[in-house]
Amino acid sequence: MTYDPLQSSRWQLAHGRDLELGPRGVLMAIINVTPDSFSDGGRFADPGAAVAAALSAVQAGAEILDIGGESTRPDAEPVNAGEEQARILPVIAAVARQSRAIISVDTYRAETARLAVEAGAHIVNDVHGLQREPAIAAVAAETGAGLCIMHTGRDREKLSDVIEDQFHFLGRSLQIATDAGVARERIVLDPGFGFAKDTNENLELMGRFGELHGFRLPLLVGTSRKRFVGAVTAREAQDRDVGTAATTALLRFAGAAIFRVHDVAINRDALAVADAMLATKNR
Repeated sequence: MTYDPLQSSRWQLAHGRDLELGPRGVLMAIINVTPDSFSDGGRFADPGAAVAAALSAVQAGAEILDIGGESTRPDAEPVNAGEEQARILPVIAAVARQSRAIISVDTYRAETARLAVEAGAHIVNDVHGLQREPAIAAVAAETGAGLCIMHTGRDREKLSDVIEDQFHFLGRSLQIATDAGVARERIVLDPGFGFAKDTNENLELMGRFGELHGFRLPLLVGTSRKRFVGAVTAREAQDRDVGTAATTALLRFAGAAIFRVHDVAINRDALAVADAMLATKNR
């Protein structure tokens, strides 16, 4: 049977929640509780500011809030688990009390993921694809959390073909998830735009995005303000939201389900147009 990424499915999440994916694009707002993220570092380092930003993002149209306490930019200073948890756990707990929004925790650490779900998170989002701390997969299985598994090319030799490398890396990640007992309906994949990929690789990945539906799983994309968008538009990070919205519309047409963004409003509008056109096309 042909896989249709626009067909309705339910992403099963922690705390008895689920989310429909397929017929319309879903926005995930980036809430960086860090002093050094590449485009908004320091804006939400204060917990109160982070909570306010999260609630504002929901009002703007975000259905998922992705809360992280360690920057993933290439030259970022690492933080220990205790610091990461001190940054994000109060924010997650406060947002869970004040909103019905779905909360994602952006972490590769198993213990941070466990504590975050206990605090109210519904999704675990691992930018290392379960391959830095494989025990995080067991946390997802035991808590019933939704699991986003991201591709990265960092700290390893990549295959020369961008799609072959996706299947090589994410195939191993999916085996880790399966071995840990994570149900397939709890998994979403992220091809990892910008993570050890140059501009040409990112553009090729966009152009060949449809090939990723061979995984037969919903796909999340995070192109927001990335360096390759800047290379194409000649814009600095804080001025790349229009370029980001263009990638959002293009990738929605290519079948992406979830869009991880900084500026919710502009990407909401891009998705509204793309989804309206898709609905007309599929009548």
